Amino acid sequence: MQRSSGRDSRKSLEELLERAKSASQQAEVFRYYHQDTPVAFEANRLKRVEQRETSGTALRMVVKGRLGFSSTTDARGQESLIESALEMAPFAPAAHLTFPGPSTFQPVAIFDPATEAFSPEQMVELGQRLVDRVRALDPELLVEARISRGIYRVSIRNSNGGVCDYLKSYFYVYAEGTLVNGTDMLFVWDGQGSCRPIADTSEIVASIAEQLERSRTVAPAPEGQTRVLFTPQAVASALLPPLLAGLNGRSVLRGASPLVQRLGERALHERFTLRDEPLTPYAVGSRAFDDEGVPTRPLPLVDKGVIATFLYDLDTAAKAGAESTGSAHRELATLPSPGASVLTVGTGDATWQEMLSDMQDGLVVEHLLGAGQSNLIGGEFSANVLLGYRVQGGKIVGRVKNTLVSGNVYKVLKELRGLGAEARWISGSVVTPAVYCGGVSVSSKG
Repeated sequence: MQRSSGRDSRKSLEELLERAKSASQQAEVFRYYHQDTPVAFEANRLKRVEQRETSGTALRMVVKGRLGFSSTTDARGQESLIESALEMAPFAPAAHLTFPGPSTFQPVAIFDPATEAFSPEQMVELGQRLVDRVRALDPELLVEARISRGIYRVSIRNSNGGVCDYLKSYFYVYAEGTLVNGTDMLFVWDGQGSCRPIADTSEIVASIAEQLERSRTVAPAPEGQTRVLFTPQAVASALLPPLLAGLNGRSVLRGASPLVQRLGERALHERFTLRDEPLTPYAVGSRAFDDEGVPTRPLPLVDKGVIATFLYDLDTAAKAGAESTGSAHRELATLPSPGASVLTVGTGDATWQEMLSDMQDGLVVEHLLGAGQSNLIGGEFSANVLLGYRVQGGKIVGRVKNTLVSGNVYKVLKELRGLGAEARWISGSVVTPAVYCGGVSVSSKG
C-alpha cells in the first residue's frame, strides 16, 4: 500500500468537503481503501491466489433540512458527487442528525505491520500445511481452505470539524472438510480471525478432529421441546443475530422490536450478559470510532438479563432523543445503520461434561444452515442443523441428520440452563462460551 497516496487522498477529501460545505447546511465525506489478498484451496489443492484493491468516496449533505447522499468507486467521478447529492436531497428523508465535531478517541491496536508483510508465498505455505494436517485426520476428506489478509483505511471529514482516520489489518484462516458416502455428506469446519497473522492452526485442526470423532456414527434426532447445547459457533449464528436485531435502535424506533419499552427491565435469564467491546486490541471488529466519526466505547447490552443499551447511530439517536452509541456501520453505497463491533457473551462456571450430564437426552448444535431466514426482529430463529450431535445418557452418541431447530431467543435465553466456563473467538468479532438452553423446538424429517 502506498503511504504517500494517503496524503494525496486526504487532501482531495478535504477539498471535496470544502466545496460541499458551500452548498449545504452540513456535509460529511467518507472515504475508504481496501486491499485484500485471498488464497484458496479446493479439493486438497491450491486453486487461486488473488490481490484486489477497491476504494471509494461517499458524500452526505444536509440541504434545506433533507439528507442528500451519493457515492462512487470511480476516482474520476468525485466531481459529480456534490451534484448527485443535491439532486437527491429534495426527495430524501428529513435530516435529524448533527455531524460530530472534534473528538478525542481512545486508541486501540488494530493494525499489525506483520500482517501487511505476510507474503502470498507464506500464505500458500500456511494453507498447504493446514490442508495436509486436516487431510491427515481422514484420507477420504476433501479439504477446502482459505487464507486471507487485508488492510482497510478509512477517513471521515465533516463540516463541524470532525476528523477521523484509521488503518486496520485483518487475517483470516479457515478450513473445511467434506466426507461423501453415497448420499450422506458430512461437513466439518472451523476458522479464526485477527488483526495479526495467524501462524498456528492447531486449534482449527483440533476442532475439526473433534467434530469428525463425534460424527462417526449417525443417531436419531430428538423430537419436540428439547434441551439444546449451542457451541460457540452456533451461538454466533443462531442466538446472537435475532437478539441484536431487537437491540438495534432502528427496529426499536419502528416499534418492531420486542424490547420496545423494556429498557432497564429483565428480559432474559439473570446469568446472561452481553457486551459490545469495540476497544479490544487486535480484534477484527474493533475500532476507535464508528463510521460516522463518533468515538466508540464499551457498551453493556444485556447486563445479568437486564436490557441495558440500544445501539444507535446519529440518525436513530436523534429520532429517539438519545445519543449515538458509536455503533454506525456502513457500506459505501448505503447510509449508516446501527450494529455491534465486538460482541462478548459472559462466561459461566459449567464444564462441557457437566452440561451434557444435566441434559441427559438432547442435542448439541455445532453448525447451522440458513440461520438468517427467520423473523429476526421478532427474536425468531429457525435453521437446519448442518452438524449436530445426539445426547443420550449424558453422552454424545452420534450426529443427527435432516434436523431442524427453531425457537424464540427471548424464551430460549429465559430458560437458560448453563454457560460454559470457557469462551472462544468466532471470526475475530464474537467471543462466547457454549450456551445450554431449554425450550428449543427440534424436528426431524426422519
